[in-house]
Amino acid sequence: MKQNFTLAIDQRLLKRAPSIAAEQGTSVSAKLARELRKVVEAQEGYAQAKSRALAQLDSPFHLGGRGIPNREELQDRTIFVDSNIL
Repeated sequence: MKQNFTLAIDQRLLKRAPSIAAEQGTSVSAKLARELRKVVEAQEGYAQAKSRALAQLDSPFHLGGRGIPNREELQDRTIFVDSNIL
C-alpha cells in the first residue's frame, strides 16, 4: 500500500530533481521511494547478519583435538625424560 507524505528539501535540490529523474526515465517520487527502499533493505540485511553472527557466537566452536584431560588422566601419563640432559 502506498501513502503520500510531505518532505521539506532545499529549493536548489527541488529545482534539479525533476530534470535528473526525467533523464533517468522516472519521477522524483519513484526515485526517492527506490532510494529509501535500498536504505531500509540494507538496514534489514545488517540486522539479519548481526543476528546470525550472534547466534554463531552462542554456539561453541569445535576446533578439533580430544579435549582437556581430567586430573586422573594427567596423573596416569608416562613422563619421558631425555637421558642426555641428566
